[in-house]
This record gives sequence, C-alpha cells and structure tokens, in this order.
Amino acid sequence: MTLRYGLEIRAATAAEAPGLADLLATAGYTIDARDLAERLVALRQASATALVALQWGPPSGLVVMHWYPTLEAARPRAQISTLLVSVEERRRGIGRLLVKAAAQAARLAGCGEIEIMTTPDTPALNEFCRATGFAETGTRFIRSLRKQG
Repeated sequence: MTLRYGLEIRAATAAEAPGLADLLATAGYTIDARDLAERLVALRQASATALVALQWGPPSGLVVMHWYPTLEAARPRAQISTLLVSVEERRRGIGRLLVKAAAQAARLAGCGEIEIMTTPDTPALNEFCRATGFAETGTRFIRSLRKQG
C-alpha cells in the first residue's frame, strides 16, 4: 500500500469493480461490474496483480500487471497490460505512482524487469514510458487463439 497526498495505491478488490468499470468505460472497455469483480479475484489467484489508485471518490487510476518466466532471463519478467488514469486526474503524477507501485510488486514477485506494450499511435503513452525509465525495444504482434469466421 502506497499513501501520498491523500492518494492510496493498493490491491484492487471486488468492491472497487463498479468504479473501475466506469474508469475502464472512459477508455472504451465495456465490462459489467460483476464480471470485472470476478476477473479481479482471478487475477489475485494467478501470477498477476491489479493495483488501484484511490483518493476521495471513485478510482483515479488502475494498473494491471502479470509476470512470467522467460528463456532469455533467469528471473521472471513483469508486463503491465493495463495502465489507466482518469481524464480528470491526469498530469498529477498518478500514472508515475502506479508504475512505481507496479515495479515494487514486480520486485517482490522476484521479477528482473518490467515491460509495457505500446503502439506508435499512442505518442503520449510512449512519451510517458520514456519519462518513467522504460527503453524502447521494438514492436509486438498479437494473434487471436480463436478461429476467425
């Protein structure tokens, strides 16, 4: 748990699901609060964590991170799969604090490095990553595991 200037960063619980569903909706992700609550529980049971930034009202931000072993490194790698700060709360350091809390959780999980995937069409996120110490390493490709058609 991180506390700074009235902002608390801690593990997200099912109780935050309605507020997190609203936050995710602002980014274009429509998820039912009950489904989201179940997913938060599932994350806690996997090699993952969801950290929420809370101040005086609804959640201000969210970071979701997973970790996994790789062949090229002796220690697991952590990957931030979601990093979101509410529009009203941006440019106040919440994103930096969420990344810092995620890095601390990754170290506690035994990880040796942390990554975040971006795309060229997200220049603000790319700039944020550079400003918070991430180095560019190329691009990633994603493929669905379900049959198309």
